This record gives sequence, structure tokens and C-alpha cells, in this order.
Amino acid sequence: MSFRSQRARARAFFGFRALFRRLAIGLLLWPIVAVAQPSVGDIIAVNVDQAKLVRIPAGVATLVVGNPLIADVTLQSGGIIVVTGKGYGATNFVAMDRAGEILVDRVIQVEGPTDQLVTIYRGVERETYSCMPVCQRRVTLGDGSTFFKSAIEQAGSLSAQAASSAVAAGR
Repeated sequence: MSFRSQRARARAFFGFRALFRRLAIGLLLWPIVAVAQPSVGDIIAVNVDQAKLVRIPAGVATLVVGNPLIADVTLQSGGIIVVTGKGYGATNFVAMDRAGEILVDRVIQVEGPTDQLVTIYRGVERETYSCMPVCQRRVTLGDGSTFFKSAIEQAGSLSAQAASSAVAAGR
């Protein structure tokens, strides 16, 4: 047997050992990776300014939200929670029973609106319009403060007028 064929055999053998070693390490680490990464079923996707109903196990006594600026979680009777998207990003919530045992630990992903939006930039100021079917102002996180305040004031004024009309109609 020549030196070259012995070297080729050794290279093939050590290559197989390295492959086997990588496979064994991968099999040993697989449970850790599987626990660290939430599966698609563990993620609750909700749009900003919208709510989603999610069923959870009975016996929940405490709900903890990682970042309440991103999402709000409210417990309802019958093992249902209402998840409301408040800001863009991801957070989580943990549901515990009276003994402090964790029943649920889920990720909440809050995404942008799905309607047809038009965004207008005027320098650093931003305005957002919802164009379904006619373009109208839409208050969206990230809009300029002048546009945001003006739209909120108009919505508040309209709401107050509707409330006073309802009171007048009830007399």
C-alpha cells in the first residue's frame, strides 16, 4: 500500500469521525435548541390597534405581560384572554395559577396595520392616511405630533358631539 493511499484512507476516516462527532453533538443539543426557539403555534400575531381572542387553560389566576406598551392582555371568563396590539414589536405573556405554576408562556408579535395605507413625509414629519375606499386621516404610531394631535382632537370632538346627540335623543 502506497503512502498516498494510506493518507487518503486516513483523511476519509477522520472526515467520517468529524461528521459523526458533529452529528452526535447536534443530536445532544437539539432539545436545547427546540426549547429556546418558540414554534409557530406559540406566537400570537395581532395587528396594532386590533384585538384577538385566545383560549388558555382554566385556572389562571395571574397574567404577566413582558412589555405592556406593545400588547395588553385581559383575562375573560371561560378561559379566554383578549390580546390587544398597542405598539410595534414582540413581547410575551405568562399565565400562572394560584400556586404560582406557569400554565402558559407565549410570544406576542404585534405587526403594522393591514389596511391600504398611504404615508406622506414632509421633512421629518409623517402623516398616515387610510385609503379604503377614500383616503382619510388615520392616527398611526410614528406620525408627526402636529398631525397626531389634530387627528386626536377631531376624533374627540366628534365623539363628544355623538354623546351629546345621544343624550338629547334619550330625553
